[in-house]
Amino acid sequence: MLLNFLIIQTAPGGPVERFLAQINNANKASSETAFAVDVANLQSNRALQYQGASGVDAEIIAKVQKLYGFDLPLHERFFLMLKKFASFNFGESFYQDRSVIELVLEKMPTSISIGIWTTLLVYLISIPLGIKKAVRDGSKFDITSSSIIIFLHAIPAFLFAILLIILFCGGNFLNIFPLRGLTSPNFAELSAIGKILDYLHHMALPIIAMVIGGFASLTFFVKNSFIEEIGKNYVTAAYARGLSEKQVLYKHVFRNAILIIIAQMPAALIAIFFTSSMLIEVIFSLDGLGLLGYEATLSRDFPVIFATLYFFTLLGLITNLITDLTYKLIDPRINFDKKF
Repeated sequence: MLLNFLIIQTAPGGPVERFLAQINNANKASSETAFAVDVANLQSNRALQYQGASGVDAEIIAKVQKLYGFDLPLHERFFLMLKKFASFNFGESFYQDRSVIELVLEKMPTSISIGIWTTLLVYLISIPLGIKKAVRDGSKFDITSSSIIIFLHAIPAFLFAILLIILFCGGNFLNIFPLRGLTSPNFAELSAIGKILDYLHHMALPIIAMVIGGFASLTFFVKNSFIEEIGKNYVTAAYARGLSEKQVLYKHVFRNAILIIIAQMPAALIAIFFTSSMLIEVIFSLDGLGLLGYEATLSRDFPVIFATLYFFTLLGLITNLITDLTYKLIDPRINFDKKF
């Protein structure tokens, strides 16, 4: 939060500058000089640290600074923000005339649904594919599939999304999927099944674009984890007792190898939220946290920017907690209460 605060608050083109520039433009357009003062005197005023403030009364500048909370020193603004965030008080949006928490809660379901569907599909593809590659390590299947996976991984998700739009969204080729939005205009009039199908129809391309580039690293991770476990002595002993390959893989190897694979889930989920999700939401105009944060960044809507970062971080912490609890469910031998 500290790094984000310093980067965003000290970046040029903040809300005060934007507001003062709008005043200047309005003054020039209407030829009104009610706020015009001598430029030389204004430049000597310390309040004029903002570009675009020329021609605006110093008193107006002070009021604008106070309006956006810039009348306090940087360190006071930071600690005040932390105090408010501790009680989930994110203030009001600078430009949308709504509370930030209302905006975030409204957009969050879209981002969560995208992240969950993408993560679920990535794991459903990567785990069985990684196991098969581990069992057939060095075979023609392993080499061919690795080449395809690396090729797909090399394509950025946003570029693949644009390719899907060109191919399937009414460009020069097919018109199968909608170009933008999460639902159709007549969504409210559809039946329950129709609403589900309409939602899946709109989500298909965004999810495909995110999954294509997201399962490569996890697939190789699964493969390496299983290869490491397969080479251990307990696997040799299990084969010696007459167990089949399926029994050894899924009753012994899988249980040990899956622990470290589950540990990658928070990283995968948060990576989807922070990178691919934002770009995909912008490209497909999906009204989620990623699009909200992107638009807030362009407009320098600081309360919304900090709130989206805060919620992304909070989701990451909650996901890590769920991961630790899942460890215990998978392997009861793990004891978090044990003291070393």
